[in-house]
Amino acid sequence: MIEFDGLTKEYDGTRAVDDLTLDIPDGEVFGLLGPNGAGKSTTILMLLGLIEPTGGRCRVDGIDVGTDPREVRRRVGYMPEDLGFYGRLTAAENLDYFGRLHGLDSATRRRRIAELLERTGIADATQPVAGFSKGMRQRLGLARALLPDPALVVLDEPTANLDPRGAAECRALIAGAVAEGKTVVVSSHILSEVRRTCTSVGVLVRGRLVAHGGWDEVARSVRDDRDAPVTIHIAAERPLPPLEDPAIEGVDWSPDRRSAVVRARTDIRAALARGLGHVGLCELSLAPEAIEDRLLAFYETGA
Repeated sequence: MIEFDGLTKEYDGTRAVDDLTLDIPDGEVFGLLGPNGAGKSTTILMLLGLIEPTGGRCRVDGIDVGTDPREVRRRVGYMPEDLGFYGRLTAAENLDYFGRLHGLDSATRRRRIAELLERTGIADATQPVAGFSKGMRQRLGLARALLPDPALVVLDEPTANLDPRGAAECRALIAGAVAEGKTVVVSSHILSEVRRTCTSVGVLVRGRLVAHGGWDEVARSVRDDRDAPVTIHIAAERPLPPLEDPAIEGVDWSPDRRSAVVRARTDIRAALARGLGHVGLCELSLAPEAIEDRLLAFYETGA
């Protein structure tokens, strides 16, 4: 769906995005993750054809953004971090306006607007948008991004300003979009939210892509694990045998011994897997908090 090929953007000799090369396949929920100033928003603006790269290229659904940015934007639903709406208009009136800009006919606009206002939980909000809370504006931004039924949805900090219920509903909307065959890119510096929302991730630090892939793969990439204590979750179809490894500091067993939580001085999953092939392994994974600890440490060091 998305191909970045050596994408670069310089401002006054400083590279905001530095030689970004990455493929994001169809149907992915991809998290573009990094601290503030990492180059996430610049990458999105180049993806949408709103700013020109200094070097490299980007394609969306096989279309070169530099050659045909308007066609790319017709295929993309975008929610920026800083939302702009007409304060005197209601939510439905704002969406109707943006639907016209997308070229949607009146019947399609009515159907999509009613559906999306219901899905985002603001169907009963009939006052002008100037009276909306930040969370309500965020919900309206999600509806606007989904309005043209795009193949690609790009969301910049989608859960900012949302309460826990709103954040959960946002994740449900993203899951629904993927179930409809869409690809979703979520840009955020909120590590825990990207962890809960996205199936894969790319980590940007100072404009460079330093790691990408599934969560376990990224956790291994961003920090040397040899001296980092970890928590490992194990689940199997049959009872687990005693676990013996000098790096193990403790094991919490389930009553039927078909699952265990292992505390170890290092990531010993490869060694465990070799000794557990006969029990029908269902899970052998780092605990989510272990992954987040590694990413947070990488944010701090940048290396």
